[in-house]
Order: sequence, then structure tokens, then C-alpha cells
Amino acid sequence: MFVDAPVMARLADSHFRTSREMRNLAHLTFGGSSDRVLNLSRIYRAFRDDEDYNENPLFENSALNRAIILKHNLRVDERHLFAGSRQTVTKIILPFDAYDLTLGGRAFFFRQAHFEQLMKTYLGITDLSRSRDVEILRCMDRLPSLDPFLLREQLLAINVRASRKYFQISPNDLQSMGKFTAHEIENLVAAALGGEGGQGASKLGSKILSDQLDRELWPLKETLGMTDEQFSAGIMCWRGFLYYKWGYVELQDAIREVLNGLSTYKPVPTHEDMVRNYLRRARPRIAKAIVKTIHEAGRILENYDEVYIALAVERNPEPFRQFLMRGSNLFFDLGEKLGVLNHIVSFWKFRMARLYKTQSRQLESVEYADILIDFEASLFRSLTAE
Repeated sequence: MFVDAPVMARLADSHFRTSREMRNLAHLTFGGSSDRVLNLSRIYRAFRDDEDYNENPLFENSALNRAIILKHNLRVDERHLFAGSRQTVTKIILPFDAYDLTLGGRAFFFRQAHFEQLMKTYLGITDLSRSRDVEILRCMDRLPSLDPFLLREQLLAINVRASRKYFQISPNDLQSMGKFTAHEIENLVAAALGGEGGQGASKLGSKILSDQLDRELWPLKETLGMTDEQFSAGIMCWRGFLYYKWGYVELQDAIREVLNGLSTYKPVPTHEDMVRNYLRRARPRIAKAIVKTIHEAGRILENYDEVYIALAVERNPEPFRQFLMRGSNLFFDLGEKLGVLNHIVSFWKFRMARLYKTQSRQLESVEYADILIDFEASLFRSLTAE
């Protein structure tokens, strides 16, 4: 593994605590699921009277089915809760009131110390080995992110078929994706479907992203020669690739900012050779791994681009049809790689960019090493999974 074990030990023994602010739970009211957060509380409020939602719950336990589940970066003072050297864990927040998140809630980590007792006390789950809900949490914990498409595919792999309401793109992401999606499918609307670009593309894009499979999409279904069931699954796959391609494009500038910061940021000098040597070796190693990961994600997306061009430009629907039937098999690789990169970018913006902007105190070298160890551990898992 990339990370130096002695540096990890030094961090565990150090007195400092990396300052990472926890957002108010109420801030999550305005978002849905993202690659880091699965907001079941918001989904409950939006769909509690929906028939499909009630007949096909994600979790059997009602409190767990209204929880907020997220990927959490362990602080140094939290690492004693886990054996080994985990950096990112799955956090479960049980709001006291799903309609008023300002009241707070109980929180714990999946598989932390005394996890069995916490599940019994908070949720009344006593036999973890036979619990469907625990199996779902275990599946989530193995994933690098909680994006709706990656999560859905992995749950299907363990025979969990929850309502599609759990796997929608968050409202904030939908808004951001609108123009990108319209631009992506403009050629299709104009050429393959015989419609107008511009407004027609925006309208079709909105329906694809929001899962509105109505009459206006029938010409596309006929062009692809799909049954209703195949078309529904195919649109879900297409939505996933639009989501991932949008995320890939959005990452480009942020990745450049991270790479530049890795090469230029200067923490407070340290006299400890072990930490100083780690920083010297780790910076170029992490930069190289980031570039490799973004390039690998781009190569996967090229598969989508090729079949889309066949449909929209060459008017040959068969490659695109076949791709939609099996393309979701690529979601794990894409979701993993982009999830790791999003984690690095979001943390860099949260912590490092603020230091630049406010000209706050420099990080201690050991603090900076803690951040890089987290990045390196995430990238290591992604690269070794290929």
C-alpha cells in the first residue's frame, strides 16, 4: 500500500485534531442523494404517500428508512473506533424529526466499536447476521460513493429491488445538469428524432433526467426497438451515463486546482524526517494517481460517446440499443473513479481552498500529511480495483 505505516502511527499519537466542520443537518433538507450523501429523510418527506415507495422500501426498519447516510472522513480522534487504518467510513444519522432536522439526531458509524449494541439500542435490530437492513448497510459501506446509479446496481446484485424513488438525481444536481444534457442530446433530437434542437433538446433532456417516460419519448423507444420494460431500464442507464459524463466534465478545472495545490502548498516546516520524507514522496505520487484515475474514467466514457454518435449522427440505433441493455455494468468502475476524485476535490475546496482564500495559518506538516494519507488511501483502492 502507498501510505507509510510509521506516518499513520505518528498521526495517531499526535495531539492535534484536524479541524473539519460538520454541516448543520438542516442544510441537507435542500438536497437529495449525491455521491457522498443518501438523504432518506428528504425522500420520505417527498414520497411518503407514493404507492411504489411504500410497497418497495429500501430498509425494513422505519427509522433507518428515514436516516441520512453519508461517507465520512474519520478525524484522528475518531480512529480509535475502528481496527486497522480506515480513513473513510459510512456514517448513519437518525434524525429526531424527519420534518425538522434542526433538532439534530443520533449518529454512529457502520462497524464501529460496539456497533451491535448501537443497532440494538437505536433500531431494535438484534440478529445482525440475518438482517436484510444490515446486509444493505454492508453493501453501502463497501462502495466508494453513494451515487444513485452505482448504489442501485450494487443493490440489485444482492437481490434488493427498492423503489426507483430512492435512486433519483438530487434537485441541485438536476438543475446543474440541465444545460449540459440539452447540449449533449441536441444532435439526437435534430437528426434521429426529427425534432428541433434547442427547446426540443431541453424538454427531452428534462424528461430523461427526471424519469418521465411519457408519449413524447415513444419515438425514441420505437427507434431503439425496445419493449416498455427494456426502454425503462435503458433510460435509467442513459441517465446514469449523462450524470457521470456531466460529473467528469465538471471535475476538470477542480482537478487542475488540486494538482497545482499539491505542487505548491507549503505547510509549516517540520524537523521530523519521517513526516518530511513522506510529504516529499507522496505529493508527486498522488498527483500521478489522480491523473491516471481521471484518464481511466474518460476512457470508459468513450464507450458511450461512440455508440451515441452512431445513433445521433450515423442514424444507426443498434449499437446504442445494445449499450443501454448492458452499459450499467460499467457503473461500478465509473462511480468508483469519479467518487474518489469528487471526494478529493470536495475536501480540497472545503479545507485547502479556504486556507488560500482567507490566508489562514499554515497547516502543520503532520496535519497536511493526514490529508494526503486520506487521498492516497482512496486512490489506492480505486487503482487496485482495476
